[in-house]
Amino acid sequence: MSQPLSKSRFLTVQEVADLMRVSTMTVYRLIKSGDLPAVRVGRSFRVRESDVDAYLGARYTS
Repeated sequence: MSQPLSKSRFLTVQEVADLMRVSTMTVYRLIKSGDLPAVRVGRSFRVRESDVDAYLGARYTS
């Protein structure tokens, strides 16, 4: 963990989808498969911004 959870910025599924330029269903699939860690808050999910960065960084190709 790079920083404590209380200092982390959490994004909604819609914000993650906009950032990655994919649909919200794709983000939900990534969460369900365990590829993208998320926290459940009530009926919705929140994704740590650093986890999105790590996911994208691990899949970067040149």
